[in-house]
Amino acid sequence: MERISWDQYFMAQSHLLALRSTCTRLMVGATIVRDKRIIAGGYNGSVSGSVHCIDEGCYVIDGHCVRTVHAEANALLQCAKFGVPTENADIYVTHFPCLQCCKQLIQSGINTVYYAEDYKNHEYAVQLFEEAGVNTKKVELNYLAIDENYQEKTDFVKNLLDKMESVSTDEKELALLKNEAEGLFKIK
Repeated sequence: MERISWDQYFMAQSHLLALRSTCTRLMVGATIVRDKRIIAGGYNGSVSGSVHCIDEGCYVIDGHCVRTVHAEANALLQCAKFGVPTENADIYVTHFPCLQCCKQLIQSGINTVYYAEDYKNHEYAVQLFEEAGVNTKKVELNYLAIDENYQEKTDFVKNLLDKMESVSTDEKELALLKNEAEGLFKIK
């Protein structure tokens, strides 16, 4: 078996972090790396001890949810809190950083921003990264499949099987399909 590349490994870590997000608009994860070692991670979520978007909805002002701290900022703040320098580190983010996160990453001394998906890439953020000598590189996660919609798919298949049961005349075939779906989706 071929080993996963470093870029895929760190990007997978960022996607796992994104699964902790409490924002319903977009789940984002970020991993800060120096010398092939993870020094911090973050995801977008509410200020510690405050209400979350998943509980009370997003608090949107001028088209932006202001309830959350962005994943990149959370990772940088974790470094600041514990005295871990970010100079000459790299960051792996599930989505291209917003303008504010771009500025924070530049000021923090980040060398390279690896991102999996374009997301409203602000032209001024792109310009600032270029001016500051911060490299940006798109690294789509292609080694691992992280399915953020698994529950919806499971519910869909369960409903589909229930409907098939009510109209199907071939009980043997239906039982085989049902067993296969239950095994794949852990449906009870």
